[in-house]
Amino acid sequence: METEQIREKIVHLNSKAEKNQVIKFLKQQNLKFDKDIEYTVALFDPQKMIGTGSFSGKILKCIAIAPEYKGLGLANKIITLLLQEEFRRGNIHLFLYTKPENKRLFSELGFYKISEVNSRIVLMENKAAGIKDYLAEIVQYKRDAGIVSTIVMNCNPFTLGHQYLVEYAASRSDQLHIFIVWEDKSIFPPELRYQLVKEGVKHLSNVIVHKGRDYIISAATFPSYFIKTYQEVVETQAALDLKIFSDHIIPALGISKRFVGEEPFCPVTRTYNKIMKKILPEKGVEVVEVSRLSIGRDIVSASKVREYIGQGEFLKVKKLVPKTTYNFLISDNAKDIIQQLQSGY
Repeated sequence: METEQIREKIVHLNSKAEKNQVIKFLKQQNLKFDKDIEYTVALFDPQKMIGTGSFSGKILKCIAIAPEYKGLGLANKIITLLLQEEFRRGNIHLFLYTKPENKRLFSELGFYKISEVNSRIVLMENKAAGIKDYLAEIVQYKRDAGIVSTIVMNCNPFTLGHQYLVEYAASRSDQLHIFIVWEDKSIFPPELRYQLVKEGVKHLSNVIVHKGRDYIISAATFPSYFIKTYQEVVETQAALDLKIFSDHIIPALGISKRFVGEEPFCPVTRTYNKIMKKILPEKGVEVVEVSRLSIGRDIVSASKVREYIGQGEFLKVKKLVPKTTYNFLISDNAKDIIQQLQSGY
């Protein structure tokens, strides 16, 4: 098949017609258009769309070639176009999720497997030593200790509920490693969430706070474009995140316990906790679920804190967060975040 007439195009996502053309093409390949996509390219022969690829942040996604055009190197062309734009934006360390049957193709294009879940999904990165470099970063804080435990938290923002869970886990551990989810989809950015947690736990000498970087998989960044049902998306995200954690982070630090907060409200988190209780004990890690802290009529949660901030109810906020978090919230540095939250009320 001749490829000389194939042309490339940046898709204008604010154009309904162009976006719908991509959506229709992906549907023909049994794929969906992920809602968080920032940038899309497409290939045409000469007017017919024959391939497309996109990214959101550092994650390449929705890459597809029409069946009759496979084997012509067009996937390589799409990846190259996406990489050029990612590099132009300063994103060097990149990731992609794909079906296991595409693993060999992307390996040939310079991507390396991080982890795989059954026949459902593979997470790959374009840096051969990426996960090893991250483990080298965190393992320097490993101590020879009896009970080594962990908590994974978002902390949007850090509340008395989070602090209670940390203190509970720390009192039952010789060493406690906290991993902060690092995706940038929260109203409180990752570096700020990390600093608020560090300040809120500095009275605990056996606690170490880590940046989760790109290896704590969040539901906010997990793709859904090639997974059929919402429930399967939730279960696959949980299984992949826990497999990365159990295959890499647990052995690196010698973790034997993972503490989680009980989840009375969010069905996604409840599903995650349920899958965790199945997977981690098989790896020799005990899962300890801790009842949520209540203050007055409120079960303490970050969403409740954000709600009160949005309503300007700072006396109620003060009752639900540590002094360190409250001091930040009433400082000039918090003005933009406060404004964003209050603009919704």
